[in-house]
Amino acid sequence: MAYRKLGMKSAHRKAMLRNMVTSFLKEERIETTEPRAKELKRVADKIITLGKKGDLHARRQALAYLREEDVVTKLFAEIAPRYAERQGGYTRIIKKGYRRGDAAEIVLVELV
Repeated sequence: MAYRKLGMKSAHRKAMLRNMVTSFLKEERIETTEPRAKELKRVADKIITLGKKGDLHARRQALAYLREEDVVTKLFAEIAPRYAERQGGYTRIIKKGYRRGDAAEIVLVELV
């Protein structure tokens, strides 16, 4: 299988990932569980690569995925130029420990 189901139906999973990627690009770092972080990393790297293309088609594709227009503007104006020389690997996952309630592994995902 090419992706994690994360214990939810596909519509719920897609909505959650869209919200997470939007928040991640807005704040540039996010705290979540490890499996969610790994899926977030996959999607966020693809969106940043779209930002690097910089053309109108890529902007419209990003607008179709991300929830906020100002985040798309930030992606194309600030984030993408920062990684112009970099060939992928725009995010890093740092392990923080375990959540008290259910002992899920918590990680910090941030832009490199």
